[in-house]
Amino acid sequence: MTVGEVFLESLNSGVITPNEVDWVAAHQDGFSRAEVATALRLGRLMDEGQVNLGCRIPTRAIEHAQIRVDWIEPL
Repeated sequence: MTVGEVFLESLNSGVITPNEVDWVAAHQDGFSRAEVATALRLGRLMDEGQVNLGCRIPTRAIEHAQIRVDWIEPL
């Protein structure tokens, strides 16, 4: 895992997991200047509410037919 991967995945999904936050915090001493800047930007995005702490539902689970029938169709 790299800071860039965490950053891009968080931007893409709008969610950062607690494990990813823990990883960033645990490895911040070894970050380059660019990685520090990326981690700071991620923190700002979290402060602004553009990236939220939570979990990601795998895409495969979202496409499951039962979810469509039980949750989406009634809406």
